[in-house]
Amino acid sequence: MSTQYALPEVVREVEEYRQQVQHNPAHELLNLAVFLPEVQLNIRYATADNLLREPLYTEAAAYLRRPAAEALREVQAALAAHDAGLLVFDAYRPYSVTVRFWEQIQDETYAAPPWRGSRHNRGCSVDVALVNLHTGLPLPMPTAFDALTPAAHSAYEPVPPEVRHNRKLLLQTMAQFGFVNYPGEWWHFDFAAWADFTLLDLPFEQL
Repeated sequence: MSTQYALPEVVREVEEYRQQVQHNPAHELLNLAVFLPEVQLNIRYATADNLLREPLYTEAAAYLRRPAAEALREVQAALAAHDAGLLVFDAYRPYSVTVRFWEQIQDETYAAPPWRGSRHNRGCSVDVALVNLHTGLPLPMPTAFDALTPAAHSAYEPVPPEVRHNRKLLLQTMAQFGFVNYPGEWWHFDFAAWADFTLLDLPFEQL
């Protein structure tokens, strides 16, 4: 790991994480496959189908801190009224993976710098798209996930009317339940209370 920058405070020991959870249950990272089994997962970083063209996770898992996971459950319920549901690409991301991204990309528009860390590392960010609730098929969105282009910006125009409708539905519904969109990526949302949680560098196997 490069040491050309000051490293932030990062929890790297699972016992320290467990002590935090014991002190405050809100710090628990919930497995979305268990907590929200109706939400589809497509964890790109467990495959080679991602920016770095290699698997970055040892398993295809998605975790969020308890309040963020509970808010995402409300999003899923609200979307159902529109015959839509969530497709999750990524959620909690170990800090070491954020470092690997930065070493390859080094552009703060698309990658969090190691000296700040990512809100994904706090278990408070989620990358999502929409699916048709009945068919399970993805709904048209502006770009593919992780597209490093201006078209991925949340306010980019022009886009087809159906795409604009889907993007607006996603942005408005996520905002309704406390998620703040990162304007450079239509898929990226931070839970509003992210600052209450520490950066983590724990592999999924330890959670």
